[in-house]
Amino acid sequence: MNKIKIPLAVTLCSGLLFTLLQISFHLDISILSFFISAAISFFMVRICYFKFFKNQEEKSFVPCQKLLQYSPYVYLISFIVRRAGKSATPYWYDLVTVLLWTCVLIVRYFVLYYMNDKRAGQLNPAWKKEKKGSSLIVKPAGKKRVLFEIVDWIDALVQSVFMVLIFQIFVLQLYVIPSESMVPAFLVKDRVVVLKTPSGPKMPLCDVGLPCVKKYKRGDVVVFRNPHYRMDRKSEVRTVVSQLIYMLSFSTINLNVDERGEIKADPLVKRITGLPGEQLVMVDGVLYSRTAKSDEFKKVDLDGKFARSNLNLLPADIKRGVETIPLSQENYDRMLYIEEERNNLDIDSVAFECASIVSEIRRLNSLYLLKNENAGFDSSSISLYEESLFMNSDEIARGIYTSKEGLLWFSDFMTSWIKDKKVSLVDMSNDLYAQSNYRLNLMVKLTFGRLLLQKVLMLSNGKNLSDSVEDIKIQNLLKTAGLLDFYLRCLDARAMPVFPACSEDGNPVYIPENCYFMMGDNRFNSLDMRHSYAYKELALTKYDPYSVSYMSNMAPQYVNKKYILGTTFYRFWPLHRRGIIKVN
Repeated sequence: MNKIKIPLAVTLCSGLLFTLLQISFHLDISILSFFISAAISFFMVRICYFKFFKNQEEKSFVPCQKLLQYSPYVYLISFIVRRAGKSATPYWYDLVTVLLWTCVLIVRYFVLYYMNDKRAGQLNPAWKKEKKGSSLIVKPAGKKRVLFEIVDWIDALVQSVFMVLIFQIFVLQLYVIPSESMVPAFLVKDRVVVLKTPSGPKMPLCDVGLPCVKKYKRGDVVVFRNPHYRMDRKSEVRTVVSQLIYMLSFSTINLNVDERGEIKADPLVKRITGLPGEQLVMVDGVLYSRTAKSDEFKKVDLDGKFARSNLNLLPADIKRGVETIPLSQENYDRMLYIEEERNNLDIDSVAFECASIVSEIRRLNSLYLLKNENAGFDSSSISLYEESLFMNSDEIARGIYTSKEGLLWFSDFMTSWIKDKKVSLVDMSNDLYAQSNYRLNLMVKLTFGRLLLQKVLMLSNGKNLSDSVEDIKIQNLLKTAGLLDFYLRCLDARAMPVFPACSEDGNPVYIPENCYFMMGDNRFNSLDMRHSYAYKELALTKYDPYSVSYMSNMAPQYVNKKYILGTTFYRFWPLHRRGIIKVN
């Protein structure tokens, strides 16, 4: 017994001190923590010390063994419950508690080593059976043997669950790819190994854990907490408890749901594309970055090796495993066509044509008002949302043709940007995203202006706008409007504004130290750190007071490294694609 005297004393004392630290004076769930911890400590002292160690009762061997095996898991539950209350505990308090728990977890193995059936005789020679090496655990016979085996299997499974849980918290975790955001690197249901130890894993609901020694670099595929969800104390408690229940129920019960009852997309697996000290922008699917050392945005070549926009070009063996191709080759070509037209747009020519369109409609409006009364026009009801503009083009055409107010609104809409054109272009000189959206806004306006001019011409000729389906010019303009609408729906997957945004005085702002920016490889099928989960109407450009708007979920954000859980380094399923995950 002398062999286990010190480790047993350390284990019991650590457990008792741990229990004292679980005392809570708050009238919430945390008050249960002490009773959970006290219960296991009481039985450990009573059975492991008095019955097993002091009195050396042979029948206490199995209960003592099981108490030592389960003690760190019960203490872990107690730890979680203590921190599930409304009030947080200070860091030093958590640190001491974690050290005591770690002591119980590790030191008990020295006791369990000698409590192995083959070594139990070394603790007390009197326990040796007539047959050398026979077990101290006597298995019943008959029907009781079946029950014994069932209980034994349950015991093994429960212990395995807790062991796997602790292993997943601190060492490795297996992760199943849930979506196609990382095609072609990963397909749905690919299984990867996530290494967590270098990322500094922490105990649940506290900041105490291993230090982070991982030096993340661009291209690393990481698993991290989803910042789109709330991370307040209540939400974190729910997440930890749901994970524990998920493990204990052998993956049959998942309570990690959002406010709508849907399973949370948490954690996420994405690729690091932006590093501390960088400012990013993305245009036409190409990522650019700059740092304090250079004011010029430069193309991030490494990102181009991973990012995919046209999945039609994937190798046949990979493409067969892709469930959704976001854009057909035809639509991809349509997108490139719009981008080429935008890039080749002559802004001075657009300004001239916009003014000419207003001038022609003003002439037609004057002719109408010479013979008719002013019809009046309520411009406050006009939405600048691009789809709404084209859908209501008949009504707007009538308004600008038959009223002074309508013509005034149309003139402002088409030409108010012209007077500040030179200043705007200078201000945007180092902002690729602002430049491209400025041009895109002009493309939509010019198409809309041309369409209204054709419809006003119809009205001036006494035709009904319902006959516009037979007008080739109008139908071609509507096709162009459809192309522009299509592109605007692709825009948030194709581009990203300067991020972090510059300060109010125009000075660059960079991703802070210890923070990273992540995106999926499949840029048209990835809700990543570029986006929020909610859409809002957003103006295409701030350099036009009458800018056309579109529906956007653009809301880029970076992620602090403390929320990175680990790095993927090996795919083990499917077998034909198994192997180490390469960064470059």
